[in-house]
Amino acid sequence: MFKRLRSHCQAILALQSTSRLLALDVFRGITITAMILVNNPGSWQAIYAPMRHAQWHGWTLTDLIFPFFIFIVGIAITLSSTKQLERGQSRNAVLKHAVIRMCKLILLGWFLALFYYNFSAENYSWINQRLLTMRFMGVLQRIGLVYFACVVLWLYLSKPMLILTFVCLLVGYWALLMWVPYQDSAGNSYVGLLSFGNNLSAWLDSQLFNSPHLYYKTALPFAFDPEGVLSTLPAVATALSGIFVGQWLLNPRFSKIDKAKWLLLIGFFAVLVGECWGLFLPINKALWTSSYVLLSSGYACVMLGTLIYLLDCRNIKNWSAPFVVFGANSIAFFMFAGVMGRLLIMLPVGDLSLKDWLYSQVFQPALGALNGSLAFAIVFLLLSYVLMLFMYRKGIIWKV
Repeated sequence: MFKRLRSHCQAILALQSTSRLLALDVFRGITITAMILVNNPGSWQAIYAPMRHAQWHGWTLTDLIFPFFIFIVGIAITLSSTKQLERGQSRNAVLKHAVIRMCKLILLGWFLALFYYNFSAENYSWINQRLLTMRFMGVLQRIGLVYFACVVLWLYLSKPMLILTFVCLLVGYWALLMWVPYQDSAGNSYVGLLSFGNNLSAWLDSQLFNSPHLYYKTALPFAFDPEGVLSTLPAVATALSGIFVGQWLLNPRFSKIDKAKWLLLIGFFAVLVGECWGLFLPINKALWTSSYVLLSSGYACVMLGTLIYLLDCRNIKNWSAPFVVFGANSIAFFMFAGVMGRLLIMLPVGDLSLKDWLYSQVFQPALGALNGSLAFAIVFLLLSYVLMLFMYRKGIIWKV
Protein backbone atom coordinates (compact mmCIF):
# COMPACT_ATOMS: atom_id res chain seq x y z
CA MET A 1 0.00 0.00 0.00
CA PHE A 2 2.69 2.49 1.07
CA LYS A 3 4.91 1.46 -1.82
CA ARG A 4 2.09 2.16 -4.26
CA LEU A 5 1.44 5.56 -2.70
CA ARG A 6 5.14 6.38 -2.84
CA SER A 7 5.32 5.31 -6.48
CA HIS A 8 2.21 7.36 -7.25
CA CYS A 9 3.72 10.48 -5.68
CA GLN A 10 7.08 10.02 -7.39
CA ALA A 11 5.37 9.65 -10.77
CA ILE A 12 3.53 12.93 -10.21
CA LEU A 13 6.66 14.80 -9.17
CA ALA A 14 8.55 13.40 -12.17
CA LEU A 15 6.17 15.34 -14.41
CA GLN A 16 7.00 18.60 -12.63
CA SER A 17 9.04 20.96 -14.79
CA THR A 18 12.50 21.59 -13.37
CA SER A 19 12.15 25.28 -14.30
CA ARG A 20 9.28 25.75 -11.83
CA LEU A 21 9.64 26.53 -8.16
CA LEU A 22 8.22 23.44 -6.47
CA ALA A 23 7.64 25.19 -3.14
CA LEU A 24 5.44 27.82 -4.81
CA ASP A 25 3.38 25.21 -6.68
CA VAL A 26 2.89 23.23 -3.47
CA PHE A 27 1.99 26.42 -1.57
CA ARG A 28 -0.64 27.20 -4.21
CA GLY A 29 -1.93 23.63 -4.02
CA ILE A 30 -2.19 23.67 -0.22
CA THR A 31 -3.99 27.02 -0.35
CA ILE A 32 -6.57 26.02 -2.97
CA THR A 33 -7.11 22.65 -1.25
CA ALA A 34 -7.79 24.41 2.05
CA MET A 35 -10.13 26.84 0.29
CA ILE A 36 -12.20 24.05 -1.25
CA LEU A 37 -12.18 22.07 2.00
CA VAL A 38 -13.69 24.91 4.06
CA ASN A 39 -16.12 25.90 1.29
CA ASN A 40 -17.74 22.46 1.02
CA PRO A 41 -18.74 21.10 4.44
CA GLY A 42 -21.57 18.63 4.70
CA SER A 43 -23.47 21.17 6.78
CA TRP A 44 -22.73 24.80 7.57
CA GLN A 45 -24.20 24.17 11.02
CA ALA A 46 -21.56 21.54 11.83
CA ILE A 47 -18.06 22.92 11.30
CA TYR A 48 -14.97 22.66 13.47
CA ALA A 49 -13.85 26.06 14.82
CA PRO A 50 -10.59 26.40 12.80
CA MET A 51 -12.63 25.93 9.60
CA ARG A 52 -14.91 28.88 10.41
CA HIS A 53 -14.17 32.50 9.63
CA ALA A 54 -13.91 34.85 12.58
CA GLN A 55 -17.33 36.36 13.25
CA TRP A 56 -15.89 39.87 12.82
CA HIS A 57 -12.65 41.07 14.43
CA GLY A 58 -9.93 38.49 14.94
CA TRP A 59 -8.86 35.60 12.77
CA THR A 60 -8.85 31.84 12.36
CA LEU A 61 -6.75 29.59 10.14
CA THR A 62 -9.51 29.84 7.52
CA ASP A 63 -9.05 33.62 7.40
CA LEU A 64 -5.50 33.12 6.10
CA ILE A 65 -6.52 31.19 2.99
CA PHE A 66 -7.67 34.00 0.70
CA PRO A 67 -4.75 36.37 1.46
CA PHE A 68 -2.36 33.45 0.90
CA PHE A 69 -3.81 33.10 -2.60
CA ILE A 70 -3.47 36.86 -3.22
CA PHE A 71 0.12 36.70 -1.93
CA ILE A 72 0.87 33.86 -4.37
CA VAL A 73 -0.63 35.94 -7.20
CA GLY A 74 1.93 38.63 -6.39
CA ILE A 75 4.82 36.14 -6.57
CA ALA A 76 3.48 34.76 -9.84
CA ILE A 77 3.32 38.26 -11.33
CA THR A 78 7.05 38.75 -10.71
CA LEU A 79 8.03 35.33 -12.05
CA SER A 80 5.76 35.20 -15.11
CA SER A 81 6.01 38.86 -16.16
CA THR A 82 9.80 38.75 -15.84
CA LYS A 83 9.84 35.76 -18.21
CA GLN A 84 7.54 37.59 -20.63
CA LEU A 85 9.89 40.58 -20.78
CA GLU A 86 12.94 38.33 -21.10
CA ARG A 87 11.29 36.67 -24.12
CA GLY A 88 11.17 40.07 -25.78
CA GLN A 89 7.55 40.99 -25.14
CA SER A 90 6.88 44.70 -24.74
CA ARG A 91 5.32 46.26 -21.69
CA ASN A 92 2.18 46.92 -23.72
CA ALA A 93 1.95 43.22 -24.58
CA VAL A 94 2.29 42.25 -20.93
CA LEU A 95 -0.31 44.86 -20.01
CA LYS A 96 -2.71 43.61 -22.70
CA HIS A 97 -2.32 40.07 -21.35
CA ALA A 98 -3.12 41.37 -17.85
CA VAL A 99 -6.27 43.12 -19.06
CA ILE A 100 -7.51 39.98 -20.78
CA ARG A 101 -6.77 37.84 -17.74
CA MET A 102 -8.53 40.27 -15.43
CA CYS A 103 -11.63 40.23 -17.62
CA LYS A 104 -11.63 36.43 -17.75
CA LEU A 105 -11.41 36.16 -13.96
CA ILE A 106 -14.24 38.66 -13.49
CA LEU A 107 -16.43 36.84 -16.02
CA LEU A 108 -15.73 33.49 -14.34
CA GLY A 109 -16.72 35.03 -11.02
CA TRP A 110 -19.96 36.31 -12.51
CA PHE A 111 -20.62 32.90 -14.06
CA LEU A 112 -20.43 31.28 -10.62
CA ALA A 113 -22.67 34.00 -9.21
CA LEU A 114 -25.30 33.20 -11.85
CA PHE A 115 -24.92 29.42 -11.89
CA TYR A 116 -27.89 28.45 -9.77
CA TYR A 117 -31.47 27.37 -10.29
CA ASN A 118 -33.95 26.34 -7.62
CA PHE A 119 -35.64 23.28 -9.13
CA SER A 120 -37.71 22.76 -5.97
CA ALA A 121 -39.54 26.09 -6.24
CA GLU A 122 -42.53 26.06 -8.58
CA ASN A 123 -42.46 29.77 -9.36
CA TYR A 124 -38.72 30.32 -9.28
CA SER A 125 -37.58 33.07 -11.66
CA TRP A 126 -33.89 32.87 -12.51
CA ILE A 127 -33.98 36.31 -14.12
CA ASN A 128 -35.62 38.07 -11.16
CA GLN A 129 -34.02 36.13 -8.33
CA ARG A 130 -30.54 35.57 -9.77
CA LEU A 131 -29.66 37.73 -12.76
CA LEU A 132 -31.23 40.97 -11.50
CA THR A 133 -29.72 40.48 -8.04
CA MET A 134 -26.32 39.23 -9.17
CA ARG A 135 -23.45 39.83 -6.78
CA PHE A 136 -20.90 41.91 -8.69
CA MET A 137 -17.95 41.48 -6.35
CA GLY A 138 -16.48 38.16 -5.22
CA VAL A 139 -13.34 36.06 -4.83
CA LEU A 140 -12.39 35.74 -8.51
CA GLN A 141 -13.40 39.33 -9.19
CA ARG A 142 -11.08 40.55 -6.44
CA ILE A 143 -8.24 38.38 -7.71
CA GLY A 144 -8.72 39.81 -11.20
CA LEU A 145 -8.74 43.44 -10.05
CA VAL A 146 -5.76 42.97 -7.73
CA TYR A 147 -3.83 41.10 -10.41
CA PHE A 148 -4.29 43.86 -12.99
CA ALA A 149 -3.46 46.66 -10.55
CA CYS A 150 -0.27 44.92 -9.46
CA VAL A 151 0.88 44.18 -13.01
CA VAL A 152 0.56 47.90 -13.77
CA LEU A 153 2.46 48.84 -10.61
CA TRP A 154 5.15 46.23 -11.26
CA LEU A 155 5.64 47.34 -14.87
CA TYR A 156 5.90 51.08 -14.31
CA LEU A 157 7.25 51.62 -10.79
CA SER A 158 10.76 51.10 -9.47
CA LYS A 159 11.31 48.89 -6.45
CA PRO A 160 11.59 51.87 -4.04
CA MET A 161 8.34 53.26 -5.45
CA LEU A 162 6.66 49.87 -5.03
CA ILE A 163 7.69 49.85 -1.38
CA LEU A 164 6.38 53.40 -0.96
CA THR A 165 3.10 52.38 -2.62
CA PHE A 166 2.82 49.42 -0.24
CA VAL A 167 3.29 51.68 2.79
CA CYS A 168 0.89 54.31 1.43
CA LEU A 169 -1.80 51.70 0.81
CA LEU A 170 -1.57 50.39 4.37
CA VAL A 171 -1.34 53.77 6.11
CA GLY A 172 -3.74 55.46 3.71
CA TYR A 173 -6.40 52.77 4.13
CA TRP A 174 -6.07 53.03 7.92
CA ALA A 175 -6.49 56.82 7.68
CA LEU A 176 -9.54 56.48 5.44
CA LEU A 177 -11.26 54.05 7.81
CA MET A 178 -10.53 56.09 10.90
CA TRP A 179 -10.92 59.70 9.82
CA VAL A 180 -13.19 60.03 6.76
CA PRO A 181 -16.79 60.84 7.83
CA TYR A 182 -19.89 59.38 6.18
CA GLN A 183 -23.68 59.50 6.61
CA ASP A 184 -26.58 57.07 6.47
CA SER A 185 -29.88 57.71 4.68
CA ALA A 186 -31.35 59.32 7.81
CA GLY A 187 -28.58 61.90 7.93
CA ASN A 188 -26.74 60.39 10.90
CA SER A 189 -23.00 61.06 10.71
CA TYR A 190 -20.29 58.52 11.56
CA VAL A 191 -16.52 58.46 11.62
CA GLY A 192 -13.94 55.88 12.66
CA LEU A 193 -16.37 53.00 13.19
CA LEU A 194 -15.29 49.46 12.32
CA SER A 195 -18.44 47.53 13.18
CA PHE A 196 -20.41 45.07 11.05
CA GLY A 197 -22.40 47.08 8.52
CA ASN A 198 -21.15 50.41 9.85
CA ASN A 199 -17.77 51.44 8.50
CA LEU A 200 -16.48 53.48 5.59
CA SER A 201 -15.96 50.40 3.38
CA ALA A 202 -19.55 49.25 3.93
CA TRP A 203 -20.83 52.77 3.29
CA LEU A 204 -19.02 52.95 -0.06
CA ASP A 205 -20.37 49.55 -1.14
CA SER A 206 -23.90 50.68 -0.31
CA GLN A 207 -23.41 53.82 -2.39
CA LEU A 208 -22.09 51.95 -5.42
CA PHE A 209 -24.42 48.93 -5.41
CA ASN A 210 -28.03 48.28 -4.46
CA SER A 211 -28.30 45.96 -1.45
CA PRO A 212 -29.52 42.90 -3.46
CA HIS A 213 -26.16 42.89 -5.28
CA LEU A 214 -24.13 42.69 -2.05
CA TYR A 215 -23.24 39.64 0.02
CA TYR A 216 -24.53 41.00 3.32
CA LYS A 217 -27.82 42.31 1.95
CA THR A 218 -29.52 42.94 5.30
CA ALA A 219 -26.62 44.48 7.21
CA LEU A 220 -27.50 47.75 8.94
CA PRO A 221 -27.16 50.60 8.42
CA PHE A 222 -25.21 49.66 5.27
CA ALA A 223 -25.38 46.51 3.18
CA PHE A 224 -21.85 45.58 2.12
CA ASP A 225 -19.60 43.00 0.50
CA PRO A 226 -16.62 41.27 2.16
CA GLU A 227 -14.87 41.61 -1.20
CA GLY A 228 -15.90 45.26 -1.44
CA VAL A 229 -14.45 48.11 -3.46
CA LEU A 230 -12.52 50.04 -0.82
CA SER A 231 -11.14 46.93 0.87
CA THR A 232 -9.63 45.89 -2.47
CA LEU A 233 -6.96 48.56 -1.94
CA PRO A 234 -5.23 46.79 0.96
CA ALA A 235 -5.64 43.51 -0.96
CA VAL A 236 -3.38 45.12 -3.57
CA ALA A 237 -0.87 45.62 -0.75
CA THR A 238 -1.09 41.89 0.02
CA ALA A 239 -0.19 41.09 -3.58
CA LEU A 240 2.62 43.64 -3.47
CA SER A 241 4.11 41.77 -0.53
CA GLY A 242 4.09 38.71 -2.80
CA ILE A 243 5.83 40.73 -5.53
CA PHE A 244 8.60 41.65 -3.09
CA VAL A 245 9.06 37.99 -2.19
CA GLY A 246 9.07 37.06 -5.89
CA GLN A 247 11.85 39.56 -6.54
CA TRP A 248 13.77 38.12 -3.59
CA LEU A 249 13.38 34.57 -4.91
CA LEU A 250 14.83 35.62 -8.28
CA ASN A 251 17.97 36.96 -6.63
CA PRO A 252 20.76 34.50 -7.55
CA ARG A 253 23.17 35.75 -4.89
CA PHE A 254 21.44 33.85 -2.11
CA SER A 255 21.18 30.10 -1.66
CA LYS A 256 17.86 28.37 -1.09
CA ILE A 257 18.64 27.82 2.57
CA ASP A 258 19.37 31.54 2.97
CA LYS A 259 16.11 32.42 1.24
CA ALA A 260 14.20 30.05 3.51
CA LYS A 261 15.81 31.53 6.64
CA TRP A 262 15.15 35.12 5.60
CA LEU A 263 11.55 34.35 4.69
CA LEU A 264 11.00 32.83 8.12
CA LEU A 265 12.63 35.81 9.84
CA ILE A 266 10.75 38.43 7.83
CA GLY A 267 7.53 36.47 8.20
CA PHE A 268 7.70 36.29 11.99
CA PHE A 269 8.57 39.99 12.14
CA ALA A 270 5.58 40.91 9.93
CA VAL A 271 3.28 38.78 12.11
CA LEU A 272 4.55 40.56 15.22
CA VAL A 273 4.02 44.00 13.68
CA GLY A 274 0.57 42.98 12.45
CA GLU A 275 -0.46 41.75 15.89
CA CYS A 276 0.82 44.95 17.52
CA TRP A 277 -0.97 47.12 14.95
CA GLY A 278 -4.04 45.00 15.59
CA LEU A 279 -4.24 46.51 19.08
CA PHE A 280 -5.16 49.82 17.40
CA LEU A 281 -6.63 48.67 14.07
CA PRO A 282 -8.32 45.29 14.62
CA ILE A 283 -7.35 42.36 12.42
CA ASN A 284 -10.41 41.84 10.21
CA LYS A 285 -10.70 39.83 7.00
CA ALA A 286 -13.94 41.37 5.72
CA LEU A 287 -12.43 44.85 6.05
CA TRP A 288 -9.00 43.53 4.98
CA THR A 289 -7.45 45.87 7.51
CA SER A 290 -3.82 46.92 7.24
CA SER A 291 -2.93 44.89 10.34
CA TYR A 292 -4.54 41.87 8.66
CA VAL A 293 -2.35 42.43 5.57
CA LEU A 294 0.84 42.31 7.63
CA LEU A 295 -0.29 39.33 9.69
CA SER A 296 -1.43 37.21 6.73
CA SER A 297 1.55 38.15 4.53
CA GLY A 298 3.84 37.32 7.45
CA TYR A 299 2.35 33.87 7.84
CA ALA A 300 2.55 33.41 4.05
CA CYS A 301 6.28 34.11 4.22
CA VAL A 302 6.63 31.61 7.07
CA MET A 303 4.71 29.02 5.08
CA LEU A 304 6.74 29.53 1.91
CA GLY A 305 10.04 29.57 3.79
CA THR A 306 9.12 26.30 5.50
CA LEU A 307 8.20 24.70 2.16
CA ILE A 308 11.47 25.82 0.52
CA TYR A 309 13.38 24.29 3.44
CA LEU A 310 11.48 20.98 3.34
CA LEU A 311 11.24 20.54 -0.42
CA ASP A 312 14.36 22.16 -1.80
CA CYS A 313 16.84 22.03 1.08
CA ARG A 314 15.92 18.74 2.77
CA ASN A 315 14.49 17.08 -0.38
CA ILE A 316 11.41 15.80 1.51
CA LYS A 317 9.00 15.84 -1.43
CA ASN A 318 6.74 12.80 -1.80
CA TRP A 319 4.05 14.15 0.54
CA SER A 320 3.65 17.23 -1.67
CA ALA A 321 2.53 15.41 -4.84
CA PRO A 322 -1.26 15.78 -4.36
CA PHE A 323 -0.83 19.52 -3.76
CA VAL A 324 1.19 19.82 -6.96
CA VAL A 325 -1.77 18.29 -8.80
CA PHE A 326 -4.27 20.68 -7.20
CA GLY A 327 -1.98 23.69 -7.55
CA ALA A 328 -1.23 23.12 -11.23
CA ASN A 329 -4.88 23.71 -12.10
CA SER A 330 -5.98 25.94 -9.24
CA ILE A 331 -8.50 27.99 -11.21
CA ALA A 332 -9.94 24.89 -12.89
CA PHE A 333 -10.17 23.26 -9.46
CA PHE A 334 -11.92 26.32 -8.02
CA MET A 335 -14.41 26.45 -10.90
CA PHE A 336 -15.08 22.71 -10.80
CA ALA A 337 -15.68 22.84 -7.05
CA GLY A 338 -17.95 25.85 -7.46
CA VAL A 339 -20.06 24.22 -10.15
CA MET A 340 -20.27 20.84 -8.39
CA GLY A 341 -21.05 22.49 -5.06
CA ARG A 342 -23.96 24.34 -6.61
CA LEU A 343 -25.22 21.25 -8.45
CA LEU A 344 -25.34 19.35 -5.15
CA ILE A 345 -27.54 22.11 -3.75
CA MET A 346 -29.69 22.49 -6.86
CA LEU A 347 -30.57 18.85 -7.51
CA PRO A 348 -33.53 17.73 -5.37
CA VAL A 349 -33.96 14.37 -3.63
CA GLY A 350 -37.47 14.37 -2.24
CA ASP A 351 -37.83 17.42 -0.02
CA LEU A 352 -34.05 17.78 0.36
CA SER A 353 -31.23 18.84 -1.90
CA LEU A 354 -28.81 16.11 -2.98
CA LYS A 355 -26.17 17.56 -0.64
CA ASP A 356 -28.50 17.63 2.37
CA TRP A 357 -29.67 14.11 1.61
CA LEU A 358 -26.12 12.75 1.39
CA TYR A 359 -25.15 14.44 4.64
CA SER A 360 -28.27 13.56 6.64
CA GLN A 361 -28.67 10.01 5.32
CA VAL A 362 -25.06 8.88 4.84
CA PHE A 363 -22.38 10.97 6.53
CA GLN A 364 -24.10 12.19 9.70
CA PRO A 365 -25.59 8.83 10.74
CA ALA A 366 -22.24 7.09 10.24
CA LEU A 367 -19.87 9.65 11.74
CA GLY A 368 -21.87 12.22 13.68
CA ALA A 369 -22.51 15.88 12.91
CA LEU A 370 -19.02 17.42 12.96
CA ASN A 371 -17.05 14.43 11.69
CA GLY A 372 -19.71 13.70 9.09
CA SER A 373 -19.58 17.26 7.82
CA LEU A 374 -15.78 17.12 7.61
CA ALA A 375 -15.87 13.70 5.93
CA PHE A 376 -18.23 15.07 3.28
CA ALA A 377 -15.70 17.81 2.47
CA ILE A 378 -12.83 15.30 2.35
CA VAL A 379 -14.74 12.98 0.01
CA PHE A 380 -15.50 16.02 -2.17
CA LEU A 381 -11.75 16.67 -2.32
CA LEU A 382 -10.89 13.06 -3.16
CA LEU A 383 -13.38 12.96 -6.02
CA SER A 384 -12.03 16.29 -7.28
CA TYR A 385 -8.53 14.85 -7.13
CA VAL A 386 -9.46 12.15 -9.64
CA LEU A 387 -10.34 14.79 -12.24
CA MET A 388 -7.40 17.06 -11.42
CA LEU A 389 -5.00 14.09 -11.60
CA PHE A 390 -6.36 13.12 -15.03
CA MET A 391 -5.81 16.67 -16.28
CA TYR A 392 -2.32 16.82 -14.78
CA ARG A 393 -1.22 13.54 -16.35
CA LYS A 394 -2.59 14.59 -19.73
CA GLY A 395 -0.79 17.94 -19.47
CA ILE A 396 -4.10 19.83 -19.50
CA ILE A 397 -3.38 23.07 -17.64
CA TRP A 398 -6.21 25.59 -17.73
CA LYS A 399 -4.56 29.00 -17.83
CA VAL A 400 -6.93 31.92 -17.56
